[in-house]
Amino acid sequence: MREFIAAGVQLAPVPGDVGANIEKALKALPKAIEVGAELVVFPETATTGFDTGLSKEELWDLVDFVPGKATERIQEAAAKYRIYIVWPTYERGKDRGVVYNSAILIDRNGDIIGTYRKTHPFPGELVEFGGWTTPGDRADVFETDLCTLGMIICYDGDFPDLSTTLALKGAEVIVRPSALLRTYDHWWATSFARAYDNHVYVVAVNAVGGDGGGNYYFGHSMIIAPNGWKLAQGRCAEEVVYATLKEDALKYVYGGMTTLQSFDHLEDRNLKVYDVTKPGKSRFEPGRHVRGGA
Repeated sequence: MREFIAAGVQLAPVPGDVGANIEKALKALPKAIEVGAELVVFPETATTGFDTGLSKEELWDLVDFVPGKATERIQEAAAKYRIYIVWPTYERGKDRGVVYNSAILIDRNGDIIGTYRKTHPFPGELVEFGGWTTPGDRADVFETDLCTLGMIICYDGDFPDLSTTLALKGAEVIVRPSALLRTYDHWWATSFARAYDNHVYVVAVNAVGGDGGGNYYFGHSMIIAPNGWKLAQGRCAEEVVYATLKEDALKYVYGGMTTLQSFDHLEDRNLKVYDVTKPGKSRFEPGRHVRGGA
């Protein structure tokens, strides 16, 4: 990778209003351009808000295919400003009622060069358990003139193996657009761990405000370096967070010190002792687990 500035744009969605949310994004984008951002990341489901209160069929009718109306103007903006944009939106599948929670990677020419469909929808979001999201089945990385980039979405960040898969495929930066509803500690801990465990930059961008399901989001978007150093953090407000991502991010043990880093988590794994691909279940029962039907 080369040195560049990444920015996250915290937005409060207008529930279920795709056009209004695109306008909000376009109005906010110049603030990221002002700080020199070449990669701009928006929150999860930026076009509608996370919980729309709609059935999967109604949501399918509201959103669009990719590319389509939900991406066209954002693609134009990427070309205008000559930047990369990660634009998260619900994506219409081939059959009515099939909806993906997606993140779209748009390049400097306004072309879509990557689509990631959330592979770990939150249990209440999963169509299998009465929700509206059909899970994706791929975890790819994408080559850009900035870096090799991987994408995860919100709850995906709770699963270490997904980010490690991206890192092993060469990811230098992982973006995590989110509409996270738990605590700041969960948000910070999982974003920090995914960066530090895998020695990648994590650009974690959370929504603020409310959605159509009556949920409220606390923002605090953050950018974390491969050695765990927090480079930027937002408040609970509509704003832009940004940081400079550098090639020597693993040179030192932590930010602000001269002690050289002497380890590499990926290279130092003892693969002989791992057994992480079999099904499992926590020894502790959740108070209410959607998957379990409780």
